[in-house]
Amino acid sequence: MLLGIRRLEGDCIVDITKHELVPKHEILKDAEKKAVLEKYGVTESQLPKIRSSDPVIEMIGAVPGQVIKITRKSQTAGEADYFRLVVK
Repeated sequence: MLLGIRRLEGDCIVDITKHELVPKHEILKDAEKKAVLEKYGVTESQLPKIRSSDPVIEMIGAVPGQVIKITRKSQTAGEADYFRLVVK
């Protein structure tokens, strides 16, 4: 399997990040990660987890120990950010 591309029925290739129901995922830089942890007063281990085998995580090339920012559409806030720690 190519990184970030899933095979569906025969030779059809689909980029899952382009689907309207998949929110934007970004890998945070170390400085951004530190700022998020300080802002919310939490440690890495207190963040919700996301597995490195998650299809979007595989696609963006995130590895265990990195923090992912997920930006979802919100009816009340417009957009809302969620943070996840990548684990094995």
